[in-house]
Amino acid sequence: MKLGILGTGMVGNAIGAKLIQLGHEVKMGSRTPSNEKAAEWVKANGPKASQGTFADAAAFSEIIFNCTAGTASIEALKQAGERNLQSKILIDISNPLDFSRGMPPTLTICNTDSVGEQIQRAFPNVKVVKTLNTVNCNVMVNPSLVPGDHDVFLSGNDAAAKSKVREVLTQWFGWKSVIDLGDISTARGTEMYLPLWVRLYALFQKPNFNIKVVK
Repeated sequence: MKLGILGTGMVGNAIGAKLIQLGHEVKMGSRTPSNEKAAEWVKANGPKASQGTFADAAAFSEIIFNCTAGTASIEALKQAGERNLQSKILIDISNPLDFSRGMPPTLTICNTDSVGEQIQRAFPNVKVVKTLNTVNCNVMVNPSLVPGDHDVFLSGNDAAAKSKVREVLTQWFGWKSVIDLGDISTARGTEMYLPLWVRLYALFQKPNFNIKVVK
């Protein structure tokens, strides 16, 4: 499958590398066609890896992973182009974290809105599914790094898109427990979990942890 990664940070690198390992063709997109971080990623991941602009990656892909910072996601997707995104599944992993005043970061969006909802409103013909934003990038693609049972969440308006993303999570990445929270408005809850995640990271001094919902 041809897949697109928007963003050149740790999340984009981890997701992209895992997808390459699974045999997919992956194009990493950034603001410029010759981004240095993207070039390093391509060099490290072989012939199935390529790079380009956000628009290049979106046009290339069947499924798109939004790995940009939540504060920049809308602009990145505008650069990707509505025509290139049309009717595709967009797996949104972003969080609205503002690090401008240092640690801990603050949320730029919360309570009555979320990045996931903003993306869905801005691009109504895109099938936005929010997931994976509650764990470290290494755990995203290898949940066995955290021992025992633990959960990942889904939010989105399109049932078929969520079914496909569930397949990505379980069959590609190895997640055993996927909780469908409901429509895209439920992304508010997972995005607002991040301040707690950051505090736990500071306490544990390691990022490989997660939560389990016990009923």
